[in-house]
Amino acid sequence: MILQLVMLHPFYQDQLIEAGCDEAGRGCYAGPVFAAAVILPRDFYHPVLNDSKQLTPEERMELKVFIKENAVAYAVAMVDNDEIDQINILRASFKAMHMALDKLRKRPSLLLIDGNRFAPYKKLRHECIIQGDGIYASIAAASVLAKTHRDAYMKQIHKEFPRYNWRQNKGYGTEEHRIAIEHHGLCKYHRKSFNILPKQYALFEDDDFPGELPGEDTSLAGQPIV
Repeated sequence: MILQLVMLHPFYQDQLIEAGCDEAGRGCYAGPVFAAAVILPRDFYHPVLNDSKQLTPEERMELKVFIKENAVAYAVAMVDNDEIDQINILRASFKAMHMALDKLRKRPSLLLIDGNRFAPYKKLRHECIIQGDGIYASIAAASVLAKTHRDAYMKQIHKEFPRYNWRQNKGYGTEEHRIAIEHHGLCKYHRKSFNILPKQYALFEDDDFPGELPGEDTSLAGQPIV
């Protein structure tokens, strides 16, 4: 293990109970979107904790165990590809976060959200923080849990459709995945609303998008998730 000594902020403020929230799999061609919510204790520290995309698989798995053993509360939830197609990926991401928050055994007073927008949750105050998973420890912890749980899920459904190699690409638009789609078409786990076509492949290379995803209706972003 290489210690990265990332200096994350432990908290946004020191009065309210904070829960960090993040999602994984927003930009994938296939599979669900996962989200996690994490409340950390005041003395929480791990030298490797960072945005999950900056960590090795081994570091993520080590952190997954450490976070679960040391968090005040944590929860993980998912919204599957069929519901993503019904309500769009933006709303599905918000809904997965809401579902994770519903499962927390301790109620937070402040939510720290990775990203630039969020659908309000039960009138709780929230702060949207762009690239927050590289700034605040609780968001980074949520990032790790969301990604490790989603990766494990994709490895499971890989067994059903090994031709797409989700065990390795986790449903992202890698060249191998694109070629497999061209040869075999889409399966029941693919997101049909994304209209995955060769000319659109470049839109899905990364999980961080500065603009909108195909299928997003930003007019709904501030409305309650049902």
